[in-house]
Amino acid sequence: MKIVFDIGHPAHVHYFKNLYKFLKKTDNQILIIARDKEVTHNLLAENSIPFVSRGKGSTGFFGKFFYLIKTNYFVYKKLKNFKPDLTLSFCSPYLAQSSWFRRIPHICFTDTEHAKLGIKLTIPFSERVITPKFFQKDFGKKHVTFNGFMELSYLHKKHYKPNSEIKKILGVGNEKYVIVRFVSWEASHDFGIHGLSEANKIELINFISKKAKVFISSEGSIPSELKKYKLNISPELMHDALFYSSLYVGEGATLAAESALLKTPAIYVNELSMGYISELEKYGYLKTELNFKKILNSIDIILKDKNVSFNKVKINYEKEFDDTTSLMIQIIEKYNK
Repeated sequence: MKIVFDIGHPAHVHYFKNLYKFLKKTDNQILIIARDKEVTHNLLAENSIPFVSRGKGSTGFFGKFFYLIKTNYFVYKKLKNFKPDLTLSFCSPYLAQSSWFRRIPHICFTDTEHAKLGIKLTIPFSERVITPKFFQKDFGKKHVTFNGFMELSYLHKKHYKPNSEIKKILGVGNEKYVIVRFVSWEASHDFGIHGLSEANKIELINFISKKAKVFISSEGSIPSELKKYKLNISPELMHDALFYSSLYVGEGATLAAESALLKTPAIYVNELSMGYISELEKYGYLKTELNFKKILNSIDIILKDKNVSFNKVKINYEKEFDDTTSLMIQIIEKYNK
């Protein structure tokens, strides 16, 4: 088969990298189109995945509108030349719309209910929509659900083994350390939403640094006094850093989910709620908290005892939930008959 993927975010590389490797082993022809967002291109290169770039994207309503038109034309030309049998993405309007115009079936994966604009611009042009079963919307006959999380496409034990060398790279030895994540709030689903203030960020890092080492991962710029805490590692090592950390605190939902699935306590500081976040909160490793004083209190408790959970439920994720990559393979094989 000839298959095209659109990659719009670093997380999407992880979602599809194991599927890509399987498809290449079975002699399929693959084209990857990728946005130049954060470390997306670096992650693709580190996984030896060739790609063509569709640029950096844009901010603001009008900027995003003109980028949509320009990118649709770019993707349409790629599809016209490559002539794929199938296209896949994580809710990419560019690939979905271009596929629809070319009469190519598009499979859309998503787990982000509040990405309302992306959903409106993608779902009508997709043949199938694949979501976790705890997704809080229904897209009718084209909607297929699975028992799991997008993150288990790469964090399932079949695909991931932690590497303790990360502790040497971070220079932490057996010390406690905390990963903190700040987001840029420039995504279309972030319009009107704001995270921690600069003053809160400074207070948060100062509070944690008195109890443990701190490493900051950030989409945008950070206050100058916090730059010494910036995490400088290969993007491919991020999951190892999360696995061995004592705690994750951040505005990013993907890193919060990854931490919880790696059984590292996670405090999610974001008012945007999603079905998969709500599901993970049931199992003792993730908590959504918006009150700043309560955030500091939770940090204090967890750093005193990492084994403290937010509730009493424990779970074996691999036994209870699907390997998402295996699910993807099954879906594609249906189109290869």
